[in-house]
Amino acid sequence: MTYVIKADWFLLENEAREGGYLHVSDGRFGAFADEAPAEADIVDWSGYTVAPGLFDTHIHGVNGYDIMDGSTAAVHGISESILPHGVTRFLPTTLTSSKDDLKRAISSVRDAVKHGLSGAQSEGIFLEGPYFTEKHKGAQNPDYFCDPDYDEFQAWQQLADDAIVKIALAPERNGALEFIRSVSDEGVLLSLAHTDASFDRCREAVDAGARNFVHLFNGMSGLHHREPGVAGAALTEGRAFSELICDGHHVHPEVAAFAARTKEEKLMLITDCMRAGLMPDGNYQLGELPVVMKDGIARTEAGSLAGSTLRLIDGVRNLQAWSGRPLYEIWHRASLSPAVSLGRENELGSIAEGKAADYVVIDADVSVQAVAVSGELKYFKEQM
Repeated sequence: MTYVIKADWFLLENEAREGGYLHVSDGRFGAFADEAPAEADIVDWSGYTVAPGLFDTHIHGVNGYDIMDGSTAAVHGISESILPHGVTRFLPTTLTSSKDDLKRAISSVRDAVKHGLSGAQSEGIFLEGPYFTEKHKGAQNPDYFCDPDYDEFQAWQQLADDAIVKIALAPERNGALEFIRSVSDEGVLLSLAHTDASFDRCREAVDAGARNFVHLFNGMSGLHHREPGVAGAALTEGRAFSELICDGHHVHPEVAAFAARTKEEKLMLITDCMRAGLMPDGNYQLGELPVVMKDGIARTEAGSLAGSTLRLIDGVRNLQAWSGRPLYEIWHRASLSPAVSLGRENELGSIAEGKAADYVVIDADVSVQAVAVSGELKYFKEQM
C-alpha cells in the first residue's frame, strides 16, 4: 500500500512542520515533499495535524479488561480499546501475583500476539514485580514479594517466547544487583519500582544496568535535601528514564512540569491504567485486590492509588498545558522516549523515513480523528 498524506501540520522530532506531503509505502514512512506528487494517492487531512502513534509501556488494563485476567480475550480487548485514543504500541503489563497467575498472564499475551492483534500492537511484556519491598507496595500484593531469581525469570522468558522486554524490581532486595547485571545484559529494560532504596543503592543499580524508574514519585522514597532517595536518583540520573503519570492525582502539575524540565528526553509518559479506565465509577479488581473508583480515581480499600484510569493522550495534553512546552516536544515523551527506552527508536516513535508508519490525526483540541498502524488506517472518527 502506497499513498501520500497531506496535512496542515506534522509533529516531527524537533519541530512542528507546517504543510507538505508525507509518503507512506509498505507500512513505513517515506520522504516529505513540498508539492503533491504526480498521480499519487493522496489522503487529505487538511485542517488537521498528523503525529506519531503513542506508545504506552506501562498499562495493566482498560475498559473492563486486565492482563492478569490471564485470557487472550483481555489482551485483544485492551489492544482494541486503546487504539481509538491514539495508542498504536503498548507493553501488556503484569503485577505481583501468584506464580500460576503470572504464568497464565504471560501465556495469554504470547498466544494473543501469535493470533494477531487488531488494534494497538504489543511490543513485548512488562513484568511489574514480584521483586518489591513492602514499605512502598502501593497496589501490589505483598504476600507474593520475594528476592529476584534469575532461573525463575528465565523460565518466564522461555514461556513468553523471549517477549519479556521490561521488568521492575526493588534494588535493595537480596541478589538484586547481580540480577540486574545478568538480565540487562540480555537486552531487558531493568526498572526500579516499589522501593525504599537509598540514593546510593539506586546509583549502584544504574551502574549495574538499570535504566528506568517506574512511575516517578509513586511507590518510592521521596526527595529530601539530605537524602535524595529514589526520587532524587530518578531525577538526577542522566543514564536512566523516569516514567510519569500525568493525571493530576499521582503527581502535582507543578512537580510534573519540574520533572519534564529536569529529565527532558529521558522522561517517559505512561498511564499505569487498570481495568476501570474508560469505565464508570464503581467497584473493580486490580489483580487480587479490590479497588473502588470514585470520580475517576481508583484506590484500594486502604486508600492507596491503584494504578490510574488515564488515557495517554490526556497525559500528553495535561503535561503540555502544565509545562508550556511545544506540543511536538511533549508528544514525543509518549511516543519516541518509550521507543528509545526499549532500543526501538530506529523502528518506532516518530515520523521519520524508514520507521513504521504509525500515526494519529488530531484536531486543534488534540482530539483523535484517525489512527493508523504500519500505514493501515485502523480507526477514523468519521468517514473519509
